[in-house]
Amino acid sequence: MYKPGQVRLSARQTEEPVPQGTQRGGYVVIGDALYWSVYLTFNGQVIDQPVLRRIGGGWGNFRTLEVSQYQAPYPGKLRRGAAYALRNDGVLYRWTVDNGTWRAAGSYAGFAAVKSMTLIANTATYDTFLANTRGGALYTIRIPVGTAKPIVTPVRTRTWQGFETLSAAACGRNSTVLLGIDSDTKTAYLYAVGHANGLSTLIQPRGKVRATFADPVYFRWVPIPEFDVANGD
Repeated sequence: MYKPGQVRLSARQTEEPVPQGTQRGGYVVIGDALYWSVYLTFNGQVIDQPVLRRIGGGWGNFRTLEVSQYQAPYPGKLRRGAAYALRNDGVLYRWTVDNGTWRAAGSYAGFAAVKSMTLIANTATYDTFLANTRGGALYTIRIPVGTAKPIVTPVRTRTWQGFETLSAAACGRNSTVLLGIDSDTKTAYLYAVGHANGLSTLIQPRGKVRATFADPVYFRWVPIPEFDVANGD
C-alpha cells in the first residue's frame, strides 16, 4: 500500500466487513506526522488507494505506537480508546481516542531501556503491555485508566534482549501467543505465555518460525473491538 520506508510506525490495523468489501484502517506515522489510514479491498484485491487523515505532527522522535480499543461484551455499552507511544528519551505518552480525536492523557518517564512493547490486555479499567529491555529483562506495564501511574512488574530478568519487535495476540481466555522478531538475524520465535503473574508467569517456547523477517515495520491485523479481546494480565 505504501512505498518502502514511507511508513515509519504503525499501530494495529483493523479489518472490518463493509458492503463494498473489507475496510482496513489504522494509525500510521509517515515522516513527522501521525495519520489515520483507511482503504478498501474486495476478494483480497485493493480497490482504492489509502485515504490519509492527518492527526498531528511532532512524531519524529517516537519509536513505538499502539492503540487499545475496549468494547464491553454485549449488552454492555462501555467503550473506550487509548493510544500509547514511546519517545526516544524513554518517556511514555498516553492519549484518549474518541471517534478519531486524540486528547493528551499523561506521560511517564523511566522507559528508556525498553526496546519493544506489545499490548496483551485491554479491560474496562486498565491496559497492559509486555515489554523487553536492552538488558534482557521482560516486564509487564499495566496502565490504569485515569491518572494513576503505570505498574511495572518483572516477568523475566534476562535473555530477552535479542528481539527488536514483540507482537502479541490473545490465546484462549486469559493467555497470549507472543512473537519475538530479531531484526539482526531476520528470524522470529513463537511463545505461549500464560496469564501474567510476575516471575511466575508461564512461558513455553514454541520454536522458530519458518519465515524470513526482513521488513522494517510490523503490526498486527485485528477484528473490530468487540472481537479483539485481550486478557493476558
